[in-house]
Amino acid sequence: MDGAHSAGLQLQQLPPTSSSMSLSSSEGSFSYKENLIGALLAIFGHLVVSIALNLQKYCHIRLAGSKDPRAYFKTKTWWLGLLLLLLGELGVFASYAFAPLSLIVPLSAVSVIASAIIGIIFIKEKWKPKDFVRRYVLSFVGCGLAIVGTYLLVTFAPNSHEKMTGENIAKHLVSWPFLLYMLVVIVLFCLLLYFYKERNANSIIVILLLVALLGSMTVVTVKAVAGMLVLSIQGNLQLDYPIFYVMFVCMVATAIYQATFLSQASQIYDSSLIASVGYILSTTAAITAGAIFYLDFLGEEALHICMFALGCLIAFLGVFLITRNRKKAIPFEPYISMDAMPDEGAG
Repeated sequence: MDGAHSAGLQLQQLPPTSSSMSLSSSEGSFSYKENLIGALLAIFGHLVVSIALNLQKYCHIRLAGSKDPRAYFKTKTWWLGLLLLLLGELGVFASYAFAPLSLIVPLSAVSVIASAIIGIIFIKEKWKPKDFVRRYVLSFVGCGLAIVGTYLLVTFAPNSHEKMTGENIAKHLVSWPFLLYMLVVIVLFCLLLYFYKERNANSIIVILLLVALLGSMTVVTVKAVAGMLVLSIQGNLQLDYPIFYVMFVCMVATAIYQATFLSQASQIYDSSLIASVGYILSTTAAITAGAIFYLDFLGEEALHICMFALGCLIAFLGVFLITRNRKKAIPFEPYISMDAMPDEGAG
């Protein structure tokens, strides 16, 4: 008995075998590949969305500056932009199923970088080299910083890859850290909404904080819905869990209200200011929500977390410099003149 007991102790004290070490390394390699797939999908999606929106904008501007009687939705350019927009949004949506929330959200900086580059390429004015450099030096520096920040985000992103099953989602939903976070978010949202509606506090920070708080809930639900859909496609059906439909309804509702507040902000403030401040606030709120709900940074090394935070800060600065250099928006003029509308009383 004593010999068997001592042999058991010796077995417990043996160092990990090569097979167990290779298993852990293969798991790490798999998680890195999933991160890479998610990041590439997000980058592709944001890039395509940026191209799509610029195509549609180009279509509107071209029709407004010509005598073409066609409506914008009857042009091939607008429909091409719409198809690209749907493709890009699908790519971004799918990316949430593969990579942690904290990695995917900051990559929306790609759309800002792409819009800046597209804007520079398609400038119609003629600039002297000195004027061009002076005017766009901030955009070039901002793009460089945003690219460096994106590289750091992808390199030092957390490697949390929990399967988005109905049981796991429900477990996270009733965890005390998330319930406490939700309480703080609801109280803060109600206070901001009170000052915005009752006290006419139309500060851009107030409006975009409302957007950011709603957005943090949107991305949490988007990841849950996308992850459960991917698992269902792979054969592990998740659509029979009620939590899927709860998350889907919350995703749609928060996205609609988020768009409503963004629309109100765009009527008061310049779009470049909304882009920079909104990116910073929304990314911060979303990363916080992901860290609490999905435990993105649980078990991560302090150095990785610090480098990831540095990547976020550099990307924030890059986006700020890019949007700071944009031209002020020209007051909106409707593409369809009210004078051209048919008279209801006529005939």
